[in-house]
Amino acid sequence: MIRVITVDDHAVVRRGLKQIIEEESDMQVVNEAGNGRDAISIIRRTACDVVILDISLPGMSGIEVLHYIRHEHPDLPVLIMSMHEEKQYAFRVLKAGASGYLMKDSIPEELINAIRRIIAGGRYISNSFSETMLLEQESSGKSLHEKLSDREFQIMCMIARGKALKDIGEVLCISGKTVSTYRTRILEKMKMKTNAEIVSYALKHELIT
Repeated sequence: MIRVITVDDHAVVRRGLKQIIEEESDMQVVNEAGNGRDAISIIRRTACDVVILDISLPGMSGIEVLHYIRHEHPDLPVLIMSMHEEKQYAFRVLKAGASGYLMKDSIPEELINAIRRIIAGGRYISNSFSETMLLEQESSGKSLHEKLSDREFQIMCMIARGKALKDIGEVLCISGKTVSTYRTRILEKMKMKTNAEIVSYALKHELIT
């Protein structure tokens, strides 16, 4: 039996994942969590074979949870699920140790295929994105956003979508002042001065749509 833990802040998504997974005779959802801190606690006390992890969680982000898993459970396969386009996050999470990246609008069969592939020791990404990765690896120059930490990158994309600093803070469960500090770091690292430049950059590099 393949034992699965699901982590997503939306109960309806967790319910949907459970239904899809348990239609397979050899798969079972053994536990679930709605935020990063609960996920860490549950993973510590629940034996499992794979974790399905949402990248956008309140407070501790999915990438931060991934770092924890890689530190304490280096061989535990983790499939990242996200509503964000692959080109925005997939390369980053794979470098951080994820076993695969799957869009939330994928068909159920693709989810099951992804689980089976990473359980077997492989990695899962879409064919279209694998071509994009190869092109990026062949490119000699690094993009400015690759200099950002995972949290800085997350906040940069939220700023690019027009979210106010206060609203970003509420989503991430941090103060507006802390978000402002992150924004300053982002501007410095990317050699920019305004949010408009962030928006322009994100659109040019297709980090937002």
